[in-house]
Amino acid sequence: MKTAIVIPAFNEQVSICEVLAPLLQMTEFDIIVVDDASTDHTLELVSANPQIIVLPLAVNIGAWKAMQTGIRYCHLNNYQRVITFDADGQHLANCIPALCCYQESSGHDVVIGSCPERGSIARHIAWKLFRALSGIKVEDLTSGLRVYGRAAIEILSTREASLLEYQDVGVLLMLKTFGLSFSEVPVDMNRRVDGISRIFYSWGAVAYYMTHTTLLCISKVRMSNE
Repeated sequence: MKTAIVIPAFNEQVSICEVLAPLLQMTEFDIIVVDDASTDHTLELVSANPQIIVLPLAVNIGAWKAMQTGIRYCHLNNYQRVITFDADGQHLANCIPALCCYQESSGHDVVIGSCPERGSIARHIAWKLFRALSGIKVEDLTSGLRVYGRAAIEILSTREASLLEYQDVGVLLMLKTFGLSFSEVPVDMNRRVDGISRIFYSWGAVAYYMTHTTLLCISKVRMSNE
């Protein structure tokens, strides 16, 4: 099965080489790094390795749209499966085989690497609220470690998916609307090597995220009931 690991990266020079090293040993996967107009040496470090497919962006468009750029590349190049992976050192390469095996055996369209014990109080409050609002029974709603099958790749490559702001509840709601199935596999995660969460770094950011995602959940639920 033609599979790619897609990694969006913005100013990840501290962690990117350490993140890529074990992934490059997994020769059955193509490695795609989408550089989101980094202003440090991230692009230079990634481009130095000919094994990596590098998609450099001219302007910063944010984590989800950078990820979607990689997913669209995979859609156009007939990949059957995409593994999304963070560049900050949280995700572990040795979790990938178990996620892929489960995706193949279960037949689910999306498999999420789940680590619900991580995170702050704010993160857990958000998860609990969004599970109640959306009806999505996923413990780790904000995990970026996911395996997407071909049907999910096609949906997430659309213009409508570009309107999403985060790769979490909105993505799952969209896939649920199209009748796709998803499940979770428990995984371990590290603390990020560098930087901060783009959602949970301050109460202001949390408030924006909560408001944005709550409205999205309500609108989707209303549409599904009409």
